[in-house]
Amino acid sequence: MIVLGVLLILLAGAAVALVLTEESARYILFGYTFEPNHVEMFLAGAAAAAVLLLGLWMLGSGSRRTAKQRRRLRSARAEASDRVARLEGEKRDLERKLEREHAQAEQAQTEHALDDRSGDRLVARGEDRR
Repeated sequence: MIVLGVLLILLAGAAVALVLTEESARYILFGYTFEPNHVEMFLAGAAAAAVLLLGLWMLGSGSRRTAKQRRRLRSARAEASDRVARLEGEKRDLERKLEREHAQAEQAQTEHALDDRSGDRLVARGEDRR
C-alpha cells in the first residue's frame, strides 16, 4: 500500500511538473496532443489533486499499519523472551534441586555402606570369638 501511495504521489507530481514546464496550453503526452480549455484544465488539476491526496492517504495508512505490525511483533518477541527467561530460571532451579538430591543420595549410600561394613565387622568379630 505504501508503494502504491508513493506511485500515485509521483504520478500527481509528474502531472504538475508537465503543466508547469509547458509554455503553451498544448500538451503532448504518449504521442497524443491535448489542448484543454479552462474547464478541462480545472478538472485535470482537480483529478491530479485527488490522486495526490489518495496517494498521501495510502502512504499514511500503510505506514500506520506497518508500525502497528512492528509493535505487535516487538511485544510478541518481548513476551517470548520473558517466557524463555522464566523457563531458563526454572531449569536452573530444577538442576540445583537435582544436584542436591544426587548429593544427598550419594551421602546416604556412603553412610549405608559404612554402616554395612561396620555391621560386617561386628559379625566377623562375633564369629572369631566362638
